[in-house]
Amino acid sequence: MTVTTAAASPALLHGVGDRALTWLDNHREHFRLTPEDRATGKGVIERLKPIGELAINMRVLFREGVAGSRQHTRAGHLLDFAWRELLDGGNVLAALQHEEPFSPVPLEIYSAFHELGFRHPGLESAVEAGRRTLTWSAVEVLPNRRLGVINSERQTGLVPSEDFDGALSRTWLGRLPEPWTVQYHIAYDITHTVFHLTNWGEKPDGIPPDIASYLALYLPAWIEDWADLEHWDLLGELLVVDTCLPRPVLDAEIWERYAAAQCDSGAMPLHHGMPDGDAAEVFDIVHHPTMVAAFASAMAVSRAMSTAR
Repeated sequence: MTVTTAAASPALLHGVGDRALTWLDNHREHFRLTPEDRATGKGVIERLKPIGELAINMRVLFREGVAGSRQHTRAGHLLDFAWRELLDGGNVLAALQHEEPFSPVPLEIYSAFHELGFRHPGLESAVEAGRRTLTWSAVEVLPNRRLGVINSERQTGLVPSEDFDGALSRTWLGRLPEPWTVQYHIAYDITHTVFHLTNWGEKPDGIPPDIASYLALYLPAWIEDWADLEHWDLLGELLVVDTCLPRPVLDAEIWERYAAAQCDSGAMPLHHGMPDGDAAEVFDIVHHPTMVAAFASAMAVSRAMSTAR
């Protein structure tokens, strides 16, 4: 494992996010559901999830207060576009909730918009009808995903349908297992558990002390491993986890490698370099790592500024 003491410069950290946000804005139309999506319902949930992720990113950027005026305005326009045009003012989510009354997906997407002041009473009524059933909490989802559902309930002012600590105890990270078993899918379980514990970085003290100590011990090695594998999407999520710890590392060498992987356009490759294909196909592959880059940048700049005070 490479050991360094230098911290990444705020300019480098900010540049990653600024370029990523620019690319997302320039490619906003690719978030839109196609007529075929709406007509057949095929892949609707998969097409909606990126819109929820986009809203989460904009919420993080507004919350951390590290965006310049141009970036802040761009983020606001993107958020408004997502709500009014992509989701038809929330009607798309309400329709999905009526079609699949026990699905938590509409609520998970809506919660990020709700925290930013957007409202859809019809969707809220439909969600509440589903929550009154035993099926709502009986639907089987991954343990870290259950944390996300509980958080979404909290964010929209609902009483959580399950005990948060009990759900945490069933996650991989909650059990503090042997660290060398961090394979691809487990690593994503770890990062999302941290995101839900901290409300996407808002409350770092939401990580229990034993889990924070565990992560502080092993996270640097995981970051180094995934950087060596040039898996930029997962590396970006692990860099966010670093910013959620009591003493973030913000390693300059790792961040320089991460920034160097980003294309001039602002897109962040998923793995190795940019893929080939038409614009829509490339978007489907790289929109997530690019949103992760914007997320990681906002969190890193905020922590760097806090540390410098």
